[in-house]
Amino acid sequence: MSSPDHAGRDRRPLLAGLVVLVTAGLALGVLLTRTGPVDVAIPSGGDDPACLDAGTRWPLEVAGEDERDTDPAGTAVHAWGDPAVIARCGLPALGPTTEQCISVDGVDWVARELSDGTALTTFGRSPAIEVLVPAQVGQAPLVLPAFADAAKALPTNGRQCD
Repeated sequence: MSSPDHAGRDRRPLLAGLVVLVTAGLALGVLLTRTGPVDVAIPSGGDDPACLDAGTRWPLEVAGEDERDTDPAGTAVHAWGDPAVIARCGLPALGPTTEQCISVDGVDWVARELSDGTALTTFGRSPAIEVLVPAQVGQAPLVLPAFADAAKALPTNGRQCD
């Protein structure tokens, strides 16, 4: 038969293990929880009427991820998921480029690799939309169909992918 002291000692490792598991679970939950709005910079042309129209056409989800709040909030900027895919309208139209140019759903985009993902900017639209896709999302061009309606709301300027 064990004494009460002995029984208490037998339970301490179990109790300590449970405390560690609960603490680790809470910490993981905090890491997986979005902690607030996504910080964005509204482009200088974000108040262009074409961006106001395009901003009403942002998709509800991108790459299976729901919308996120942005800071500052505005029609010209939007975000989805964590890490966030960010879209911004109101950038200056791109001029001639040697960067990779792709056409998706009738919209031309210039792809530029970044250290932590890809920037995709409409080509032949003025003002331009930029979509920032984190590397963790995967193949950046695969998110572009979600932005076709917003991009098509922008006036064309005659430039096209070759």
